[in-house]
Amino acid sequence: MYSAHTVICGAGILGLTIARELLKAGCDDVILFDKEPALGRHASGRNSGVLHAGIYYDPGTLKARMCLEGNRRMQAYCEERALPLFKSGKVIVARTEDELDTLDELERRATANGGVVEMIDKKRLAEIEPNAFTVDRALYSPQTSVVDPRRILSAMREELETSGKVRFFFDTRFTGTAGPNRVATSQGDIGYKLFINAAGAYSDKVAQAFGIGEDYRLLPFKGIYHVLKKPAADRIKGSIYPVPNIKNPFLGVHFTRSVHGEVYVGPTAIPAFGRENYGILKGLDGEVLNILFRDMRMFMENKKFRTIALEEPRKYFFKHFFNDAAKLVKEIAPEDMLPSAKVGIRPQLVNIRTSQLVMDFVIEEAEHSVHILNSISPAFTSSMYFAELVVKEHVTAS
Repeated sequence: MYSAHTVICGAGILGLTIARELLKAGCDDVILFDKEPALGRHASGRNSGVLHAGIYYDPGTLKARMCLEGNRRMQAYCEERALPLFKSGKVIVARTEDELDTLDELERRATANGGVVEMIDKKRLAEIEPNAFTVDRALYSPQTSVVDPRRILSAMREELETSGKVRFFFDTRFTGTAGPNRVATSQGDIGYKLFINAAGAYSDKVAQAFGIGEDYRLLPFKGIYHVLKKPAADRIKGSIYPVPNIKNPFLGVHFTRSVHGEVYVGPTAIPAFGRENYGILKGLDGEVLNILFRDMRMFMENKKFRTIALEEPRKYFFKHFFNDAAKLVKEIAPEDMLPSAKVGIRPQLVNIRTSQLVMDFVIEEAEHSVHILNSISPAFTSSMYFAELVVKEHVTAS
């Protein structure tokens, strides 16, 4: 049987940043295990790479508390290690006059969270993003940047392995608890003094194996993208986002120029039929019937969910995807958008007792274990500061 002082389930961005913080706190014996053969196979390696700047989140929430400082730390990490970093900025545009009140609310939230934003007119917008369309005004975020998530993951892995204090176990799937201070995996039992659940899309299942989080379930949402071809791509300078519906956690289809120069359009938030349902049928799992009959019923009975369930799946069809994106720019044609292999799954936490989407990060504790649930956007942005909170407030303080 393997053992370590601290065992982390999940080698995504949170698992890696928590391991870094543990080393800073003096822990010198960490096992980090993951069911995949390499880093970045799911959300941490498939996200857009955008470092958010604290605009969307209610002041006082963990997301609001973590995002902006996480952004600063991740930018500094990239600069220190010469990793790709594009200080792109972002504009949030209003598609209709009805969205202007929400745009004002985003300005209020960003300012309350310590962010730097500027409400700009159409003339200023045209200087920043010449092809962006807005009604009356737009919100400009100069602190938004873009990174290469996989390069960051690789750099952190190298840093941790070089320390000699962290062991990585890949192709190692969590299968349950195996008695006091011991978990069962596909490669055998692993003993621990502290177990940290950073399992992303499967964190609810891992938590429930410890007898906690019974009211929670993670529902998968699929994010599909298209990519712009030239010369249309040249007309997008940074990131163009719509005013979102702030009652749900999705930001809407948007334009993002990557650190490598590609311009992606997306993602959607289509209810998916599996936690790894990246294709039409690829990734369907044993939960598909539950998702079809149990979760879709919940969606149709809840007004907030029903909008997502009815509107988002239409974006599988190019016409609807294109029409949604075209509202953000002055000039674009259907032939400017090409299919992209880029696709991700966003696991959204739902409280099944109240049938409500959980909007904030959730951290639960059990005896000798800490469980991170709902590690969705801006989790990548927030990760370095979030990891410090986990270690200081839930590990060393316990």
